[in-house]
Amino acid sequence: MDTSQHDFAGLFAQLGLPNEPAAMRAFVAAHALPAGLALAEAPFWSPAQSAFLAEALADDGDWAEVIDALALLLSK
Repeated sequence: MDTSQHDFAGLFAQLGLPNEPAAMRAFVAAHALPAGLALAEAPFWSPAQSAFLAEALADDGDWAEVIDALALLLSK
């Protein structure tokens, strides 16, 4: 059972990334999502991270809303 928080900090932790506010801001500032590219296909993810993102979106699961919000942040 997934008991993690479904917010940005929880998503970053789920992806194995530092989830302190400054680290999350730095990640967003350093990674841009090219127009037309799905978040899960971005080159900065590991295969496991990419698979998690794609599966969570395909399942329209608990993480989908937060993943969509991250995609919007990285698209700016």
